[in-house]
Amino acid sequence: MTYKQIKMANRKRIALVAHDGQKQSLMDWAGYNRAILIEHDIWATGTTGALIEQVLGVPVHKLQSGPLGGDQQVGALIVEGKIDFLMFFWDPLQPQPHDPDVKALLRMAVVWNVPVACDRATADFIISSPLMHGEYERIVPDYEAYAKRSLPVEIKVAGIKPSRRV
Repeated sequence: MTYKQIKMANRKRIALVAHDGQKQSLMDWAGYNRAILIEHDIWATGTTGALIEQVLGVPVHKLQSGPLGGDQQVGALIVEGKIDFLMFFWDPLQPQPHDPDVKALLRMAVVWNVPVACDRATADFIISSPLMHGEYERIVPDYEAYAKRSLPVEIKVAGIKPSRRV
């Protein structure tokens, strides 16, 4: 597999997401790290975005609530290269009706090698890293060959042979 580099600028694009049972923990963390966070672009889902905006005192890019598609919106931003890292304080003790969306979001973060913090300790390590204060080149697999691969497709239309490659 070949790889490519995605450049993170000095000003990072950070997604903040929290399940209801973890919102207070994320708000406490954000308040404690306010001086660092306000130097970056913040994206957040639903209610979390409104709460973060109050805690930080700066505008936040607000998406839909997680269960209404916000998790998928964050995942799409990751795929588009518009999110540099994800702080997702999820609640491991409560079942979530949108659990497949949560899994898909975490999967996209791993596919695109985006740093993820799912708890306060990991978030502390990420935000206190010297890499937060400068440019960084994230190495990701080059998926171009995968996207252009040829697959056998069976076409079941009268008069057409059923084994054609596209």
